[in-house]
Amino acid sequence: MIRLLTEKDHDACMKLIGEKPAENLFIIGDIEVYGYSQPFQKVWGEFSEEGSLKAVLLKYEGNYLPYSPGEFQAKQFAEMMKSDPDWKMLSGLEEVTAKLEPFIKHKKKQQLYYASCSRLLSEGGNYQEVQKAALDDVEKILELMSAIPEFDSSEKAESKRRNLEKGTTRTYYIEKDGQMISSASTAAENTLSAMIIGVCTLEEHKQKGYATKIMEKLCGDVLSEGKELCLFYDNPKAGSIYKRLGFQDIGRWTMYSI
Repeated sequence: MIRLLTEKDHDACMKLIGEKPAENLFIIGDIEVYGYSQPFQKVWGEFSEEGSLKAVLLKYEGNYLPYSPGEFQAKQFAEMMKSDPDWKMLSGLEEVTAKLEPFIKHKKKQQLYYASCSRLLSEGGNYQEVQKAALDDVEKILELMSAIPEFDSSEKAESKRRNLEKGTTRTYYIEKDGQMISSASTAAENTLSAMIIGVCTLEEHKQKGYATKIMEKLCGDVLSEGKELCLFYDNPKAGSIYKRLGFQDIGRWTMYSI
């Protein structure tokens, strides 16, 4: 049986998705922030004959995220999505989305490596020059982002400030002569997990260990709060850097544009 979940199902839902907090970072975060009854967000659950929750499908605006640790009614989930005229994207773990793929049509498919970390392999250095960004630092963060060619610099200052205030993101950085030269951030932080994003250094300051130092401090602080870390990367070279810190591959993240 598939039905909409409500607040009464919260404990069962969190038990299911909380078994893999890194893999379910976005579902956990969206439920914690917006709950089950917003006009732009809905959560469905599939229940076994015994009444236990076995799969979850979250809709946030036009995006759908499915999760199940085992088999689920993939065709029925696909039919639900296809009946939504606002459906724009499907994303999730490859092992889950692959079961839906035979039942959907998509314009574009993209895959990224997905890694998580629950313990740092490298830490304990001198982090005196690593600072935690405050609201007054938002413009400097965006200025640094806009100077990195491979980054999407479309984020607005208002959005960045709002997320900093809500605690769903934090940024650590190193500054030289009043200029932010290297930084790393979290995104989608929730009570169980956080994603690392925006690891960058200005070209003229690369190969000096700044980003590594920031990552060690940032990851160490987040892990000390009992959260699991995760991140996406798109090539093995980038992955090798993160693996030296303690990240391990947990699968592929697949995104379908509809």
